[in-house]
Amino acid sequence: MFPTNVQFGHAGARAREDLETADAKNKALKEVGAIVPDSFNDFDKKIKETFDKIVKEGKVEPKPDREPPVIPMDFSKALAEGKIRMPTHFISTISDERGDQPLYAGIPLTEIIKNGYGIGGVIGLLWFKKKFPRWAGKFIELVLQIVADHGPAVSGAHNAIIASRAGKDLISSLVSGLLTIGPRFAGAIDGAAHWFKKFHDQGKEPEEMVSEMKAMNILIPGIGHLIKSVRNPEKRVEMLKQYARENFPKTDYLDYALKVEKIT
Repeated sequence: MFPTNVQFGHAGARAREDLETADAKNKALKEVGAIVPDSFNDFDKKIKETFDKIVKEGKVEPKPDREPPVIPMDFSKALAEGKIRMPTHFISTISDERGDQPLYAGIPLTEIIKNGYGIGGVIGLLWFKKKFPRWAGKFIELVLQIVADHGPAVSGAHNAIIASRAGKDLISSLVSGLLTIGPRFAGAIDGAAHWFKKFHDQGKEPEEMVSEMKAMNILIPGIGHLIKSVRNPEKRVEMLKQYARENFPKTDYLDYALKVEKIT
């Protein structure tokens, strides 16, 4: 079928003479002292024989066998076999609903109800992740009662009313009012806490706070209606001050704010 013998191997490696064949090359290697197996199947045997020989002659020292490294599995295969799982995307560090009843910061709901934690106590557990003393929980409840209703003239209430009158749904109307919360509406309470705490913790006198705020051209925020003053006190603020005086273990920040009030 073919004019010459068929050979298999790399392109361009065709043996045209007997001296170019693999057998001839292996024979030549043996004659000069190379260790040559009779076939590829004997290759590993020759390696072992040679290694055992040089070990016996003391030319090399065998190394202890090592465990081969574990080859990582494909993610999809390991996941299908249940050896790994997808990481948790949402973790709640507040409430735990894995048992027969919810836990708020580790406290069973039945215990919370039985011991009368109230709204203030629950807020302490869920928002601050700690059990508030009774006076702190009652203070939060007092604040909620005081600010529960607000007149229609303020930004938030006004926007909510306008959106509602325009036919918007409850959620949209509520959000339109909430979006107005800022430094000049409701956010002043947060601002007051920020600035009074900042200057108090820095150990600065009330006079220094007033002068530095003036130098920064920043109005000192407070709580209560803008129309209220020392001569026309805000009743809600008076209630909060009275509660703090009677129930808080100490009122350092309140005392500091009242000193600033006297200056301004």
